[in-house]
Amino acid sequence: MMNRRIILTASLFGLTAVVLGAFGAHGLKSQVSPEALVIWSKGVEYQFYHTFALLFLSQLSLNQPKLIKLAYGFFTFGIVLFSGSLYLLATREITQISFVRFIGPVTPIGGLLFILGWLSLFLAASKNK
Repeated sequence: MMNRRIILTASLFGLTAVVLGAFGAHGLKSQVSPEALVIWSKGVEYQFYHTFALLFLSQLSLNQPKLIKLAYGFFTFGIVLFSGSLYLLATREITQISFVRFIGPVTPIGGLLFILGWLSLFLAASKNK
């Protein structure tokens, strides 16, 4: 059941990464600064990296389900916090959302979750007999 959940999550993140990448390349190009577009692209890039990590995770048959669940959670919330905060930061010129200036510190928290996800995956693989 966990593998199905991971694959469904990865599929949703993969789908949205393609849509958001296309939107950034075509819809935002004339709306935001080149610097903001770089931030947007970085969000899409890391969303893709960790979508692939989730897909890989779903195919593991390790005897460490707790560590796999941890990696799943870290990667999932890492995408939401890291990429999500970059999307908001990149579009602050056009969205005029007032709380966006407070989102900057959220990005490193998402990055830390990515690191913890990779560490959990490493530990799961190293403990597998």
